[in-house]
Amino acid sequence: MKFAPAEEQLAILQRGVVDLVDLQDLRRRLEQSRSENRPLRVKFGIDPSSPDIHLGHTVPLRKLRDFQRLGHRVIVLWGTATAMVGDPTGRNKTRPPLTREQVEHNKQTYRAQVGAVLDVNDVEERENGEWFHRQSFMDCIALASRCTVARMLERDDFQKRHREQQPIAVHEFLYPLLQGHDSVELRCDIEIGGSDQLFNLLMGRDLQTQAGQTPQVCMTMPLLEGLDGVQKMSKSLGNYVGVAESASVQFGKLMKVPNALLGKYFLLLTDVAVDAELTAAIDRSPLDAKFRLAHLVVAGFHGEPAAAAARAEYDRVHRDGAMPDDAPEWRPPADMRRDGAGRIPFPAAIAASGLAASTSEARRLIQGNGVRVDGVVVNDVNLGFGPGSFAVQVGKSKAARWIIPGS
Repeated sequence: MKFAPAEEQLAILQRGVVDLVDLQDLRRRLEQSRSENRPLRVKFGIDPSSPDIHLGHTVPLRKLRDFQRLGHRVIVLWGTATAMVGDPTGRNKTRPPLTREQVEHNKQTYRAQVGAVLDVNDVEERENGEWFHRQSFMDCIALASRCTVARMLERDDFQKRHREQQPIAVHEFLYPLLQGHDSVELRCDIEIGGSDQLFNLLMGRDLQTQAGQTPQVCMTMPLLEGLDGVQKMSKSLGNYVGVAESASVQFGKLMKVPNALLGKYFLLLTDVAVDAELTAAIDRSPLDAKFRLAHLVVAGFHGEPAAAAARAEYDRVHRDGAMPDDAPEWRPPADMRRDGAGRIPFPAAIAASGLAASTSEARRLIQGNGVRVDGVVVNDVNLGFGPGSFAVQVGKSKAARWIIPGS
């Protein structure tokens, strides 16, 4: 493999980076790598604490892909041990530990989704259980001796909880040490993480220095705000775009990205040059920019034909008022209340099928001409539905196919 000159690589690798500790060291390593024709070892740790990943998780993965395309050795370290401890980063309380079975299950589904960004066949996969699961308690004590409490309390998360008299479990102090020790075991040149991980990454530098190794370069990537434009993208907050979601779902969600975040989404989720021309295009027509963003992201996960089909469906549903192809089916439970004629009350069916949060909300939507049945606006709250199949749409974003059997 012939490596590109260091400055050419840096132009790619610095895109979107928040922290780089430090630039001169990275330049030196890239030059040495090129002169020795030796790839750098680039580590990214993943604690499989949940089974699914979203676009926020792909931001550091895309940076790993940059390293991979430049010929360097990407190491995906599965935190099969650290996930059982729980990363305290960003937490205002102790994270509940996971079992080995939960970690293994999450790892398998997570790995399949990581493959949507990285070439997993060209990745060195490791598990930190390789070393931690065979170590003794006294090994843990020895590791704990390598850092002071004062150093731990420099961390913002711990400072805040200590100041607010929130409990900090002793094992949480161990997490940065465990992550740092991973870098010693792997003898890595570079570690990548989110911007909230800088303390943990720097701990790797400290421990490598103590072990007589050259300390790693630390690179952090921004945290991606979700579709609400405020909170970090999170499945629990419902403001996420999932990697495993269908092309049409991803496309529809990306069309909801707040205008103020379009530049950041282009920067972190595409390879488009973020320059004055792009800024002007976003300012001129945010809607066109969203169509472009959605197409690029969806094509990256599902391919060009799927992205084109998702755009066509989006236009058909949102411009022409048609029913989405992937609308879920709803069948009423056998014990659902019916009127004397065996029909299900319209508002109750809307609420039960998940198209409204409650029957009262469903009534308001019906009276406000916000509900269509088989393409026709229906505003009669006293209507009932008997046996049959019905395409029901609420607004432009919610739809379901009702399959109602006889009573």
